[in-house]
Parts: sequence; C-alpha cells; structure tokens
Amino acid sequence: MLFKRRILCPWLLSAVVMFGLSYVWHGLALTDLDELRIPLGAYLALSALAYLVIGLGITFAVHQAILHEWISLKRAFPLASMLLGMVIGFIVYLLAYVFGMSFTDRGVTHMVADAVWQMAEQGIGGLMVSLGLMYDMHRTFMEAEKAQ
Repeated sequence: MLFKRRILCPWLLSAVVMFGLSYVWHGLALTDLDELRIPLGAYLALSALAYLVIGLGITFAVHQAILHEWISLKRAFPLASMLLGMVIGFIVYLLAYVFGMSFTDRGVTHMVADAVWQMAEQGIGGLMVSLGLMYDMHRTFMEAEKAQ
C-alpha cells in the first residue's frame, strides 16, 4: 500500500519541500548551520530522514482526516490540509523543545519564532500533501478516461 501513488507522491513532495525550506531558513537566512556541533553531512542526512518521517506523518494524518471526513475534498481541501500540517508542526516543535534540539539559547523571542517557523514549514508540507493528492486523483481520472 505504501507504494501506491496516493501515498508516495504526496509524501515525497512534502518531505522534499520541507527539507528545502529548512535548509533555506537555517542555512541561508539564519546561518545556523555554521554553529553545528556535528559534521554538516551527518546533519543533512539526519535532517532528510527526519523530514521523510514528518512528511509521512502529515500524509498519514491527511489521509485519516479524509477517511473520517474531518477534511472534505469538496471544500477548502488545501487550506484544511495546511491547517492540519500546522498542528503537526506545533507538535514537532514541542518535541524538539522538550528534547532540547535547538540551535541557540532559549529566549522567549527565539521560542516564539521557532514555533511559528515550524508551524509555517509543516503547514506548507500539508499544502504539498494536498497538491500531491490532487495531482494523483487527476492523473487517475485521466487514466480512467483514456481507458474508456
């Protein structure tokens, strides 16, 4: 089931986009990557693995929300997926905060900025899941029409 298009495309799309956003934010905007205590290659590999897990979590959550009709495909589907991604982003932030996985000291300003960034990043990940699902549904529809 994992390799069906409706899982694989949204999952990888969200993971790649979130990883890219993370690199732009931490590497280019904040230059946090200069302060790493581990080798850059190891950080990037572990970060890529983390974003694959987060992307799969968002994809699974969106699928479950559709299945249980918490999210409708007919009304504001991308926005609802984005909001679900933001909730997951806040949970990811809380986990990172509790385990002390942060780049700098924990001032209030840094905590708020980090929480907002994490929610925005995973919100965009949720948006990518919805776009990947719409692409897959459109492609399935086109294949079914071609077969007739």
